[in-house]
Amino acid sequence: MPELPEVEVVRRGLAQWVAGRTVATVEVRHPRAVRRHLEGSEHFVAALTGRTFTAAHRRGKYLWLPLAESDGSPTGAALVGHLGMSGQLLVEKPSQPDETHLRARFTFTDGGRELRFVDQRTFGGLVVEEMAGGGGAGETTAGGIPPRLAHIAIDPLDASFDEAGFSAAVRRRHTEVKRALLDQTLIGGVGNIYADEALWRARLHGARPTDKLTRGQVSDLLEGVRDVLGEALAQGGTSFDSLYVDVNGQSGYFSRFLAVYGQADRPCPRCGTPIRRESFMNRSSYSCPTCQPRPRARRS
Repeated sequence: MPELPEVEVVRRGLAQWVAGRTVATVEVRHPRAVRRHLEGSEHFVAALTGRTFTAAHRRGKYLWLPLAESDGSPTGAALVGHLGMSGQLLVEKPSQPDETHLRARFTFTDGGRELRFVDQRTFGGLVVEEMAGGGGAGETTAGGIPPRLAHIAIDPLDASFDEAGFSAAVRRRHTEVKRALLDQTLIGGVGNIYADEALWRARLHGARPTDKLTRGQVSDLLEGVRDVLGEALAQGGTSFDSLYVDVNGQSGYFSRFLAVYGQADRPCPRCGTPIRRESFMNRSSYSCPTCQPRPRARRS
């Protein structure tokens, strides 16, 4: 599933190629693409036709594009998108043949490149959401985000991220540190890949109890998270196959720089010990047995 760097790369592409353009037509090719829009496909199409995307924003792994009327006034709604496991938002020339797994198409009044939502596994989706607020049109929940995203925590690359608050919250919990990193209500945007990479940088095993962490260890972990997210973002994200690409169909190259994730039995870049793969929540975790020793089991 795309994580913060991959979704941020897509957001930047949408800001460049889609923001400021007015929707001419909307075509829903598969109902699952808009299944979260409870009013149905026809309402989804009507809510977007003739509207202008004013910007492109992200919270965690979600994207949203606020909508404006033809005169530029805010509608008080936004197109919210989640890429799921294999979703792609592509900006294509109208002459480009349809993708095999094309789920929705947006054309624009300027006749230029289309926006296409492609999703092989159909776990992603799009929805038009009215923005909650106590005042005029266009107001949102606190922080200016759609209501369905209000529970998602600020990500660690955001200037307003509260490091002290995060450290205190983590150390109050009775869970494993990797589970805490994947909790989107605690820290936004981090998934399995970058959790493993950050834990390796901080020399922490993912099973380390959070209530046993020192402030210094949490600080090291946050530094690892920020470093790996920033480096991945600079490389356009991580692509293991053709499922994740940016809006122009280009892959990210951070897979070339992964220290532990997907590197089972290869030497640790720091000490040379073969990387270990372990099962974790129906997925896999990767770590170095020497740099990241598994914590002793708690006594009952």
